[in-house]
Amino acid sequence: MSHIGLIEHFYKAFSQKDAHAMKECYHPDLRFEDPVFGVLNYQEACAMWEMLIKAGSDLEIFFDNVTAEGEHGSVDWGANYSFSKTGRKVSNKIHASFVFKDGLIVAHTDRFDLYRWARMAFGSLGYTVGWTPFFQNKLRATARKNLDTFMRKEKA
Repeated sequence: MSHIGLIEHFYKAFSQKDAHAMKECYHPDLRFEDPVFGVLNYQEACAMWEMLIKAGSDLEIFFDNVTAEGEHGSVDWGANYSFSKTGRKVSNKIHASFVFKDGLIVAHTDRFDLYRWARMAFGSLGYTVGWTPFFQNKLRATARKNLDTFMRKEKA
């Protein structure tokens, strides 16, 4: 499969809520990073996608501008969903960049405006304090705690 095909396969699987097919696109040496979860390894990233899919009953995924040249690629993608903590609608737009190894994704970095996301997810609270390091660090700690809890429950 081409690198463009691999990216498309990953996001088509995501849109179909198929965490197993997404996992198959990742190299075991994966390094994932985004503004909320920070740096994750292969197992953590796979668990994160599965957790997000299970939590997102109204999750809709879209993507375009898929590119790949040599061992690097990128895509613009987005997610529409109701944030579980507040029930507020979120429409997050993300730019992802990739590095490939052995025909798989070995590095995946998602970039998006965390303050913009906080305003959608938390409303006036997000607007007022969503830009602060305190709020963003608390959000990251909560996301990490939720991921750790999810991973423990999945092993049991």
